[in-house]
Amino acid sequence: MDTAALRSEIDDAWRRSIVPALERYIAIPNQSPAFDPQWQTHGHMERAVQLIVDWTRAQRVDGLQVEVVRLEGRTPVVWMELGAAGAGPAADTVLLYGHLDKQPPMEGWADGLGPWTPVIRDGRLYGRGGADDGYAAFACVAALQALRRHRLPHARCVVLIEACEESGSYDLPAYVEALADRIGTPSLVICLDSGCGDYERLWITTSLRGLVGGTLSARALQEGVHSGAASGIVPSTFRILRALLGRLEDAGSGAILPAALHVEIPAERRQQAAAAAAVLGPAVAGGFPFAGTTRPLSEDVTELLLNRTWRPQLEITGAAGLPALASAGNVLRPWTTLKLSLRLPPTLDARAATAALRALLTADPPYGAEVAFEAEQGTSGWNAPPLAPWLAESVARASRDCFGREACFQGEGGTIPFMAMLGERFPAAQFVITGVLGPRSNAHGPNEFLHLETGARLTACVAAILADHAR
Repeated sequence: MDTAALRSEIDDAWRRSIVPALERYIAIPNQSPAFDPQWQTHGHMERAVQLIVDWTRAQRVDGLQVEVVRLEGRTPVVWMELGAAGAGPAADTVLLYGHLDKQPPMEGWADGLGPWTPVIRDGRLYGRGGADDGYAAFACVAALQALRRHRLPHARCVVLIEACEESGSYDLPAYVEALADRIGTPSLVICLDSGCGDYERLWITTSLRGLVGGTLSARALQEGVHSGAASGIVPSTFRILRALLGRLEDAGSGAILPAALHVEIPAERRQQAAAAAAVLGPAVAGGFPFAGTTRPLSEDVTELLLNRTWRPQLEITGAAGLPALASAGNVLRPWTTLKLSLRLPPTLDARAATAALRALLTADPPYGAEVAFEAEQGTSGWNAPPLAPWLAESVARASRDCFGREACFQGEGGTIPFMAMLGERFPAAQFVITGVLGPRSNAHGPNEFLHLETGARLTACVAAILADHAR
């Protein structure tokens, strides 16, 4: 395999075709259904789907079939299928995965940037969804095209691009079931929706955290009353929620308190975290836009990585019952609601965690206040099986050939529901989970960007791994 020629071909595809297509994709405000319940009426998702389908067909990859699969009442799926070539085993299957739906725009974009305004600066393509995860469909097609043109072998490949991932992939199980016969039993799964510790090498994701969340509410009054008359007699619902959260989280350290929400961290994952910490050093914390003199939770880089990948962590992502500052009168408010997002260790069952969380927060409420926890659908995490020798060698070689550096392995703090689903359905499969979400790329937040050179090099790695798999 002439990796240099393969890289050159893919680099040219990115410059000539993929980047312009991604610019058009970024301009489409196709928010995930959780953020745009009227997505069908607005038509943005359909535009994004059609863009990917039209672009794929225009590449004229020999033998590649592309279609849109639709189940009634659900977001669509872009399905691609390419038969085996060369010495590739026809009876085997590789499943490649990505998604095309986006997070909401968020505030705080820098001057000249915006969620739906594609801008290239210093080799970075800014805009919502380019890195998370719009590039995946284009990268998969470019990798397959390069294999075909260089007459390199590959097994039968199927590409599944969903439109519901940012909403928890609640439509995906129905599609996996409906497409089960066409998917077959993959021996290799490649997912391009993950992160990278830097932009200097291939990063393989070894685990993903799970996620549970919901709304926690406290009500103490039927209606708001004068704070001068009521404070000291009527308990504050904000303080009630603080007390409830104190059962869950240590206010000083941020550590999650209940043992039921922790797992034993495997020794191999600790070793990989230490190795990644040695490579990244201060960049682990330096990749975040800290304000003022704010410090990270620890000076120990390995512990920071384990916090992010194997320990539960809480964030309050929204609130209700709090007036805007301009209309906040001297009123003791009747109720407060907080939206909780609790990341879970990769091997912790989300259903058990949800039950534990509900019991913890609603039992014996302070002052007998009305307290409710409305849980959202939880998602369990994922822990990768050991790499087969051929795949470990392939990953190492692909990183050296395409990036010039050794590959690295680390867990990721995010959640990809599809991985837990596939891990359970195909326990014998090998997994290559990777992505372009590196330092400051800021998926879900303002100023999201795609590091273009990393995207092209990662595409070449995918092509090389597919060829090695066929051998």
